Amino acid sequence: MHVFNSIYPDVPLRDVTMTEQVFESLRKRPDDIVLTDGPSGKSMTAAAFIDQVQRLAGGLAQQGFGKGDVLAILAPNMPDFCVVFHAITYAGGTITTLNPSYTAPEITHQLKDSGAKALFTVPALCNAAEAAISGTSVEDLFVVGEDSYTDLFGTALTAQISVDLDHDTVVLPYSSGTTGLPKGVMLSHRNMVVNVDQSISALDFQPGEVTAAFLPFFHIYGLNVLMNTHLTGGGGLVTMPRFDLEMFLRISQDHKARRMWIAPPVALALAKHPMVDDYDLSALELVFCAAAPLGAALSEAVADRLKCRCVQGYGMTELAPVSHAVPVGTTRHGAAGISAPNTLCRIVDIETGDDLGADGEGELWIKGPQVMLGYLNNPTSTAETITQDGWLRTGDIAKIGADGFMTITDRLKELIKYKGFQVAPAELEAVLVGMDGVTDAAVIGSPDPEAGELPIAYIVATEDGPSDAAIRAHFSDNLASYKQLHRIERVSEIPKSASGKILRRLLRDQLVQQSH
Repeated sequence: MHVFNSIYPDVPLRDVTMTEQVFESLRKRPDDIVLTDGPSGKSMTAAAFIDQVQRLAGGLAQQGFGKGDVLAILAPNMPDFCVVFHAITYAGGTITTLNPSYTAPEITHQLKDSGAKALFTVPALCNAAEAAISGTSVEDLFVVGEDSYTDLFGTALTAQISVDLDHDTVVLPYSSGTTGLPKGVMLSHRNMVVNVDQSISALDFQPGEVTAAFLPFFHIYGLNVLMNTHLTGGGGLVTMPRFDLEMFLRISQDHKARRMWIAPPVALALAKHPMVDDYDLSALELVFCAAAPLGAALSEAVADRLKCRCVQGYGMTELAPVSHAVPVGTTRHGAAGISAPNTLCRIVDIETGDDLGADGEGELWIKGPQVMLGYLNNPTSTAETITQDGWLRTGDIAKIGADGFMTITDRLKELIKYKGFQVAPAELEAVLVGMDGVTDAAVIGSPDPEAGELPIAYIVATEDGPSDAAIRAHFSDNLASYKQLHRIERVSEIPKSASGKILRRLLRDQLVQQSH
């Protein structure tokens, strides 16, 4: 077995819950503003946050909610999201986070699968929430800002309800479903706590960092890397209910943000949108991009325009989520970084199952204390993803250099097989968005009886963007013959999850419908 070790010293495995970890930091700075609602400007100090969490947790306990109970939240990013989240975990419960853009049937599926007993939401989503809870285990609907929510606050719970840090599920997010239906990912307090500590170490998080938090808290990237890392690491958040470029830039300017946390679609805007020039972003040192591959050309374009470093990280919901990041003071465009503390990696040949050494290309396997407990109600998928000795098969194709830098080349299940050659969609997409006038792109394989699959591209382009002929000529000049596009479709937008991943299955579904 060839194992790649982290260059970082291990972080200690601390025997605290997720909320105890956050409280440890907040009690040292009670008067600091830690949460601000972007649209209204309403803010909350560390002391006020602790008070609200403890009183809401006390109210939940008085209502009979506690250890083993699953409660759900359907809400956009807002300070109250953070309060609800930590009140549930402090009361010993499990929280499942729902995408606010879900339809009622999608909400119902997650509520049923998770076994949620209560649902927190906001007035704007009440209709969908009320329609969704019928036929589920949900008995109580609490609406933030209304009496059902405010009346829930009770006598403060002054101590964490006892839980098993290693075996109790505390967070139950659902995977994005880029290659299948969403699955409940069971994460323990240990998973979440250690990954915050790993992230603070690997990502050079510094006290005082304030950032615009648009990455959704219902997704693990926004939840643990933004919300919990900033609260634990001495920082603050200005929440945004959805991404709005003007608000994002204004918050970054006004709060002198040292760092931006983004996904690739925002990188495109930062590199190409004229509005960026209207804001003073001189305090910016780092743009950190994750959730999907970021091509080297686009990464360089962001760095050049903003006069800062632009780096990638890698992770997944099943890893709580961080496993890799580009180290402090280093720039490696196109690379996903080196492994975080306590994190071991292997590269496994997808044909033979053999371990590969430096620069070998195969499936990335990861082992560490951040690896999930498994998939809820899905032992088959759990066994397919986690080996008996604890290695998580990521499903991503990668290679690790002799210096420890890992580069993702593509998703295993998204590889296009063209006449026996493996074509990586991410590589072709990086070439496309690197062209002037192309603002977004996605590449999938179209079934073909002779070739197996043909690479086809969906692109979003400006009016003065390149013609199909110009794109084909550019590909001919830059990529091997088997990587050429066999069809180019122009669309108004690329379907993506809230975390920025391309939903290729939706494009494949469109192909099937068009063929009938």
